[in-house]
Amino acid sequence: MNSGMTLGRVREAQQRIEGLINRTPLMRSRSLSSLTSGEIFFKCENLQRAGVFKARGAFNAVYSLSDSELARGVVTSSSGNQAAALALAAKSRGIAAYIAMPRVALKSKVNAVQRYGGNIVWVESKGAVPTSEEYEATAADIQGRTGASPVHPYNDLRTIAGQGTCALEIIDEQPDLDIVLAPVGGGGLLAGVSVVARALSPRTRVIGCEPEMADDAYRSFQAGAIVPQLNPRTIADGLRTSLGDLTFALIASNVDEIVTVSEAAILSAMRLVWEVLKVIIEPSSAVPVAAVLEKKVSVAGKSVAIILSGGNVDLDNLPWGTAALPSPAR
Repeated sequence: MNSGMTLGRVREAQQRIEGLINRTPLMRSRSLSSLTSGEIFFKCENLQRAGVFKARGAFNAVYSLSDSELARGVVTSSSGNQAAALALAAKSRGIAAYIAMPRVALKSKVNAVQRYGGNIVWVESKGAVPTSEEYEATAADIQGRTGASPVHPYNDLRTIAGQGTCALEIIDEQPDLDIVLAPVGGGGLLAGVSVVARALSPRTRVIGCEPEMADDAYRSFQAGAIVPQLNPRTIADGLRTSLGDLTFALIASNVDEIVTVSEAAILSAMRLVWEVLKVIIEPSSAVPVAAVLEKKVSVAGKSVAIILSGGNVDLDNLPWGTAALPSPAR
């Protein structure tokens, strides 16, 4: 599948959003490097605007719109991070943002959308967590009523190109990396990063990391075709979505491997980062850290960049302790 996604498109996105988003730090951790016997760097997208890497794609999409499109606003579907990022980008251009969100979204993420002026429409679902089809049906209904321009949270070339700018910054600072690790849900971040890495640093292995209890990307990668996400039960709420056709094609072409990690490892990794790096990350960000701690990826003697994708957590319900672990699907 020829997606049209190129390094040039990512560089255009970088120019478009320069000054609108943060160039986040690439931190080296001596403690975690010693623990893993590798040289470990953390790309701190938890310090990005809206607290998440998704600001990159959202700002690129919003600032790509024509004047006529701007007048009608934008619409997306999201459990929280894309919602906040798009609401912020829309606010910066003075336009309306309509957000299809699930009722189970974290209170902190709902608050962020409201703080940025986003208009929330709740997704009605037959299950505890909406399916991709239910999200998209709600977004399509909003679009039909308002004429708003759709900005898909991951399966959109503008979104993917924006997320790829993260890798431009990483490689600019550390051009000789052996491995880049990124979480994967819908696949926008992993797809964008993989395009940039293949073009600028082909020796670098790009590895996607996913919860065992929401492992559609792993199964899709193994099968060579999209396997839908049916019953995600992970604490990593940002990684419960299925891959899109654009993101899957790019991941299949450019990613070296996808690994999965346990729920216990996600929580342990999240707490370790809080304690050692002294930065706040959400469970989805902890997934690639967990892959290293569980030795799903061998990093000994290697230079490794781990993307900490976001830092939006519910501070009233911190997930420490076994009570926070989701029960196995029945």
